[in-house]
Amino acid sequence: MKPRRKIPFAVPYITKEDVKAVAETIRRTQLSQGPKVEEFERAFAKYLGVKYAVAVFNCTVALHVALAALGIGQGDEIIVPPFTFIATANAVVYQNAKPVFADIDSKTYNIDSNQVKKAITSKTKAIIPVHYGGHPAEMDEIMEIAEKHDLTVIEDAAEAHGAEYKGKKAGNLAHIACFSFYPNKSMTTGEGGMIVTNDAKIAETMKLLRSHGQDYRYHHVLLGYNYRMTELQAALGVVQLKRLDKIVNCKQKLARYYTEQLSETAGLEPPYVSPHVKHGYFLYTIRVKKRDQVQTQLEKSGIETRACFPSIHLQPIYRQLYGYKGGEYPVSEKASDTVLSIPIHYSVSTDDQEYIVKHLKEALRTV
Repeated sequence: MKPRRKIPFAVPYITKEDVKAVAETIRRTQLSQGPKVEEFERAFAKYLGVKYAVAVFNCTVALHVALAALGIGQGDEIIVPPFTFIATANAVVYQNAKPVFADIDSKTYNIDSNQVKKAITSKTKAIIPVHYGGHPAEMDEIMEIAEKHDLTVIEDAAEAHGAEYKGKKAGNLAHIACFSFYPNKSMTTGEGGMIVTNDAKIAETMKLLRSHGQDYRYHHVLLGYNYRMTELQAALGVVQLKRLDKIVNCKQKLARYYTEQLSETAGLEPPYVSPHVKHGYFLYTIRVKKRDQVQTQLEKSGIETRACFPSIHLQPIYRQLYGYKGGEYPVSEKASDTVLSIPIHYSVSTDDQEYIVKHLKEALRTV
């Protein structure tokens, strides 16, 4: 029997203004990287309070370009959390470097600074903390460690649009930061990414790397890539950015409702929010026992969810590359077995939330 309704996990918030902006760009006929990309870069840098922004095709590309600009290569080690989307670690491997995992904090799901300290060796060159689900990592602690060991810190802020740490925007908390504009994010360009920094030299290198290493037409000074953002993506991004705070505020309202309704529910743990952060709520992640059974029950009720994320070190490719067998990062592994992210996007209505809460509680009682 089909469910009586369908609530998708994520829906991009697209308006007539978005359609108009893209249509106007098409009519101007310059579709590859141009003035609209530059406009988007300026606007995004201003929003974060950073000096430089470099637009690229997606966030995986952003991470790759950031590492390449730092000269990361064979023999280098980069500390990353195992509990994140696989792109965080893959970008390190692309540079023939080694991702070294540091386990996560059990409450925020962000990289544990104490585990970072233990992972540092003479080969360590950088740390990539991930702001899981839009909750900023403990950046003061991480930056202190980095300064002590002369390491670069790259924020993986793919999920942290509009989030804040001690009153400062995520993306302006480290040496470099990378954002995603995939359709499930709080703002989108379809595909798209942005790298931000306050370092002029790094910014210039990243601009060269994204476009075949050329400083002017047919003159190539670095081995670069074709990682450019299109004018169409940027046109959408410019308009979407104007609504970002509105969208994040909406998500915070949705999150408050969920937490109020679910906080006393047996067998369920709502997300923890540190008192000094503004959560961006890309994800509203709960923890439940018998997660897979609960997820299946919700699916039967038409509620789409995600188990974000399976631990990277247990993915087949990482077992093959590095020989992981499980048990090395127990906090991450436990989280991967118990977390469940439920719909939290601009299109979720009060009626939708009531329906989700009702069926989630029923699932917990019956599985």
